[in-house]
Amino acid sequence: MIKKADIFLAVSIILTALLATILLYLHGRDGDRVFITKNGETVYSHPLSYDKTVRIENGENIVEIKNGCAYMSCATCPDLSCVSQGKISKKGECIVCLPHGVIAEIK
Repeated sequence: MIKKADIFLAVSIILTALLATILLYLHGRDGDRVFITKNGETVYSHPLSYDKTVRIENGENIVEIKNGCAYMSCATCPDLSCVSQGKISKKGECIVCLPHGVIAEIK
């Protein structure tokens, strides 16, 4: 049986998460560089102000840097979740491809 306290707790958690997301989105600062690491080692760094296509190890992952954003345009991993993570441009945002150990992070 669901009690009023359970509903209150669920609504509180949802509202807190929503508020945190809005605050991060509104107050996030634009980054100026994308750092790409593979298995913990930085393999590439590039300013977001210049367009570039970066291939990581035998074309397993392709990171596009375009119009001040970075995104994973192609990958050979099974689930392609890194490709569906979308564009990043603010400090602290990242795209992760776990099967290949690739992380693209804005700093």
